[in-house]
Amino acid sequence: MRGLDQALRQGLADLALVLDDAQIDHLLAYLGLIQKWTKVYNLTAVRDPEEMLTHHLLDSLAVIGPLRAQLAVQADKAGVADAHQVRLLDVGSGAGLPGVVIAICCPDVSVDCVDTVAKKAAFIRQVAATLKLPNLRGLHARVESLAEKYDVISSRAFASLVDFTRWSSAALAEQGVWLAMKGKHPADEIAVLPVNVRVFHVEQLAVPGLDAERCIVWMHKS
Repeated sequence: MRGLDQALRQGLADLALVLDDAQIDHLLAYLGLIQKWTKVYNLTAVRDPEEMLTHHLLDSLAVIGPLRAQLAVQADKAGVADAHQVRLLDVGSGAGLPGVVIAICCPDVSVDCVDTVAKKAAFIRQVAATLKLPNLRGLHARVESLAEKYDVISSRAFASLVDFTRWSSAALAEQGVWLAMKGKHPADEIAVLPVNVRVFHVEQLAVPGLDAERCIVWMHKS
């Protein structure tokens, strides 16, 4: 675990992310829970701890800085009168990536991870209970069936941008944004988005230790 701790701290430094020791411990404990549950529930195809750290944890941690910046912009627009706890929905969350990572790094954000697979939602609930994360919930449901509204709706390798935005549209708050984690710039997917969905930024990400293209496609309703 010591090697993973050092690698995680180096990755955080590379991402210019400042977390306290408790948050770093939570991230490593979360990695341990993924390893443990994957043996039974096959949560992820990646089994090697070091590979998990890069491909899962650091990959998800790369969105924290951009997310914090976007939330600051939204708060600025909303003003003091509309100050409320930010609500984020992670769609097709699977093992909780990036939802659980966001919940650990951003304790002021209320994170719901939704998945249609019951055992994956159960895993998120177990993580929330084990790590004592009051801002994290696991929901076993189809995203289309959710009645609540969210300020940010995220996804990571979930579906095409068209399907992602269509299925989750009813759950997006009026001034809300979509955060879609993608590999290469998805120009073809962006080209076929409907007129009521507007891409306002494609943000390139650099994931420490990962020699692959990554980006966030930021969208809102137009």
